[in-house]
Amino acid sequence: MPTVEPAPREEQSRYQVRFDWGLAGLDRVAPAEITIVVDVLASGTDAELLASRAADRGAVVIRADLRTASAAADAAVAEQHRRAARTSIAVIAVGQTDASSGALRFAVEDLFGAGAVIDALAARGIDHSSPEAAAACEAFRGLRPALRHLLTASVTGQCWLEEGRRDAVLAAAEVDAAR
Repeated sequence: MPTVEPAPREEQSRYQVRFDWGLAGLDRVAPAEITIVVDVLASGTDAELLASRAADRGAVVIRADLRTASAAADAAVAEQHRRAARTSIAVIAVGQTDASSGALRFAVEDLFGAGAVIDALAARGIDHSSPEAAAACEAFRGLRPALRHLLTASVTGQCWLEEGRRDAVLAAAEVDAAR
Protein backbone atom coordinates (compact mmCIF):
# COMPACT_ATOMS: atom_id res chain seq x y z
CA MET A 1 0.00 0.00 0.00
CA PRO A 2 1.49 3.39 -0.95
CA THR A 3 2.15 5.92 1.77
CA VAL A 4 0.57 9.34 1.60
CA GLU A 5 2.82 12.29 2.18
CA PRO A 6 1.42 14.93 4.53
CA ALA A 7 0.08 18.04 2.85
CA PRO A 8 2.44 21.00 2.81
CA ARG A 9 1.94 23.38 5.69
CA GLU A 10 0.93 26.20 3.37
CA GLU A 11 -1.75 24.20 1.57
CA GLN A 12 -4.59 26.46 2.78
CA SER A 13 -2.52 29.67 2.81
CA ARG A 14 -4.03 31.03 -0.40
CA TYR A 15 -7.41 31.26 1.36
CA GLN A 16 -8.40 33.98 3.78
CA VAL A 17 -10.46 31.60 5.96
CA ARG A 18 -8.84 28.27 6.85
CA PHE A 19 -10.01 25.37 9.00
CA ASP A 20 -8.31 22.53 10.83
CA TRP A 21 -8.23 20.56 14.10
CA GLY A 22 -6.15 20.82 17.27
CA LEU A 23 -2.50 21.76 17.71
CA ALA A 24 -1.38 19.90 14.59
CA GLY A 25 -4.05 21.74 12.62
CA LEU A 26 -2.88 25.06 14.04
CA ASP A 27 0.59 24.20 12.71
CA ARG A 28 -0.82 23.25 9.30
CA VAL A 29 -2.74 26.49 8.74
CA ALA A 30 -0.18 28.84 10.28
CA PRO A 31 0.63 31.59 9.98
CA ALA A 32 -2.66 33.42 10.41
CA GLU A 33 -3.19 36.91 11.74
CA ILE A 34 -6.38 35.88 13.57
CA THR A 35 -6.99 32.48 15.15
CA ILE A 36 -10.50 31.58 16.25
CA VAL A 37 -10.41 28.69 18.73
CA VAL A 38 -13.72 26.80 18.74
CA ASP A 39 -14.70 24.68 21.73
CA VAL A 40 -18.45 24.00 21.99
CA LEU A 41 -18.59 21.58 24.92
CA ALA A 42 -15.65 23.04 26.80
CA SER A 43 -12.61 20.80 26.98
CA GLY A 44 -10.72 23.27 29.16
CA THR A 45 -6.98 22.81 28.89
CA ASP A 46 -6.97 21.83 25.19
CA ALA A 47 -8.59 25.14 24.23
CA GLU A 48 -6.28 27.09 26.55
CA LEU A 49 -3.21 25.44 25.03
CA LEU A 50 -4.38 26.20 21.49
CA ALA A 51 -5.15 29.83 22.34
CA SER A 52 -1.78 30.23 24.05
CA ARG A 53 0.14 28.68 21.15
CA ALA A 54 -1.66 30.91 18.62
CA ALA A 55 -0.99 34.03 20.71
CA ASP A 56 2.68 33.08 21.04
CA ARG A 57 2.84 33.14 17.23
CA GLY A 58 1.48 36.68 17.16
CA ALA A 59 -2.11 35.92 16.22
CA VAL A 60 -5.06 37.79 17.63
CA VAL A 61 -6.95 35.01 19.41
CA ILE A 62 -10.74 34.87 19.57
CA ARG A 63 -12.55 32.15 21.53
CA ALA A 64 -15.83 30.88 20.09
CA ASP A 65 -18.59 28.31 20.31
CA LEU A 66 -22.08 28.03 18.84
CA ARG A 67 -23.44 30.61 21.28
CA THR A 68 -20.83 33.21 20.25
CA ALA A 69 -20.29 32.47 16.55
CA SER A 70 -21.52 35.85 15.28
CA ALA A 71 -19.73 37.74 18.05
CA ALA A 72 -16.49 35.99 17.07
CA ALA A 73 -17.06 36.91 13.41
CA ASP A 74 -17.77 40.53 14.43
CA ALA A 75 -14.49 40.60 16.39
CA ALA A 76 -12.60 39.25 13.36
CA VAL A 77 -14.18 41.85 11.08
CA ALA A 78 -13.31 44.61 13.58
CA GLU A 79 -9.69 43.41 13.67
CA GLN A 80 -9.55 43.36 9.87
CA HIS A 81 -10.91 46.93 9.78
CA ARG A 82 -8.37 47.98 12.41
CA ARG A 83 -5.59 46.61 10.21
CA ALA A 84 -7.13 48.18 7.09
CA ALA A 85 -6.09 45.10 5.12
CA ARG A 86 -7.32 41.65 4.25
CA THR A 87 -6.54 39.49 7.27
CA SER A 88 -5.94 35.74 7.34
CA ILE A 89 -8.19 33.79 9.70
CA ALA A 90 -7.54 30.29 11.03
CA VAL A 91 -10.59 28.62 12.54
CA ILE A 92 -9.36 25.80 14.76
CA ALA A 93 -11.72 23.20 16.21
CA VAL A 94 -10.41 22.00 19.55
CA GLY A 95 -11.73 18.42 19.45
CA GLN A 96 -11.27 16.15 22.45
CA THR A 97 -8.08 14.56 23.71
CA ASP A 98 -8.47 10.85 24.45
CA ALA A 99 -7.50 10.37 28.09
CA SER A 100 -5.90 6.97 27.54
CA SER A 101 -3.92 7.58 24.33
CA GLY A 102 -3.55 11.35 24.21
CA ALA A 103 -4.76 11.30 20.60
CA LEU A 104 -7.08 13.96 19.26
CA ARG A 105 -10.65 12.74 18.87
CA PHE A 106 -13.06 14.27 16.37
CA ALA A 107 -15.77 16.18 18.25
CA VAL A 108 -18.76 16.83 16.00
CA GLU A 109 -19.91 19.70 18.19
CA ASP A 110 -16.68 21.58 17.41
CA LEU A 111 -17.19 20.96 13.68
CA PHE A 112 -20.62 22.61 13.96
CA GLY A 113 -19.19 25.47 16.03
CA ALA A 114 -16.44 26.10 13.49
CA GLY A 115 -19.01 25.93 10.71
CA ALA A 116 -21.18 28.48 12.50
CA VAL A 117 -18.22 30.87 12.80
CA ILE A 118 -17.29 30.40 9.14
CA ASP A 119 -20.93 30.95 8.14
CA ALA A 120 -21.02 34.16 10.21
CA LEU A 121 -17.78 35.35 8.58
CA ALA A 122 -19.28 34.69 5.13
CA ALA A 123 -22.41 36.65 6.09
CA ARG A 124 -20.10 39.59 6.80
CA GLY A 125 -18.32 39.33 3.45
CA ILE A 126 -15.30 37.28 4.54
CA ASP A 127 -15.94 34.29 2.33
CA HIS A 128 -12.71 33.37 0.56
CA SER A 129 -12.67 30.03 2.36
CA SER A 130 -10.60 26.89 1.88
CA PRO A 131 -12.49 23.74 0.87
CA GLU A 132 -12.03 22.49 4.44
CA ALA A 133 -13.62 25.65 5.83
CA ALA A 134 -16.42 25.53 3.26
CA ALA A 135 -17.22 21.92 4.20
CA ALA A 136 -17.43 22.81 7.91
CA CYS A 137 -19.70 25.72 7.04
CA GLU A 138 -22.01 23.55 4.97
CA ALA A 139 -22.13 20.87 7.68
CA PHE A 140 -23.40 23.55 10.05
CA ARG A 141 -25.87 25.04 7.57
CA GLY A 142 -27.29 21.69 6.53
CA LEU A 143 -27.63 20.26 10.02
CA ARG A 144 -28.49 23.42 11.95
CA PRO A 145 -32.13 22.36 12.51
CA ALA A 146 -30.89 19.21 14.26
CA LEU A 147 -28.15 20.76 16.44
CA ARG A 148 -29.86 20.09 19.78
CA HIS A 149 -30.34 16.43 18.94
CA LEU A 150 -26.88 16.01 17.43
CA LEU A 151 -25.13 17.59 20.41
CA THR A 152 -27.01 15.46 22.93
CA ALA A 153 -26.35 12.33 20.82
CA SER A 154 -22.64 13.07 20.26
CA VAL A 155 -19.92 11.25 22.20
CA THR A 156 -19.14 14.32 24.29
CA GLY A 157 -22.82 15.13 24.71
CA GLN A 158 -23.51 11.63 25.98
CA CYS A 159 -20.71 11.98 28.53
CA TRP A 160 -22.20 15.26 29.72
CA LEU A 161 -25.68 13.70 29.93
CA GLU A 162 -24.29 10.88 32.08
CA GLU A 163 -22.87 13.57 34.38
CA GLY A 164 -26.32 15.19 34.66
CA ARG A 165 -25.41 18.15 32.44
CA ARG A 166 -28.26 17.92 29.88
CA ASP A 167 -29.24 21.57 30.31
CA ALA A 168 -25.65 22.64 29.62
CA VAL A 169 -25.56 20.61 26.39
CA LEU A 170 -28.88 22.07 25.24
CA ALA A 171 -27.69 25.59 26.08
CA ALA A 172 -24.46 24.99 24.13
CA ALA A 173 -26.56 24.18 21.04
CA GLU A 174 -28.17 27.64 20.99
CA VAL A 175 -26.63 29.54 18.09
CA ASP A 176 -25.75 33.17 18.89
CA ALA A 177 -27.50 33.04 22.25
CA ALA A 178 -24.73 35.09 23.88
CA ARG A 179 -25.07 38.11 21.57
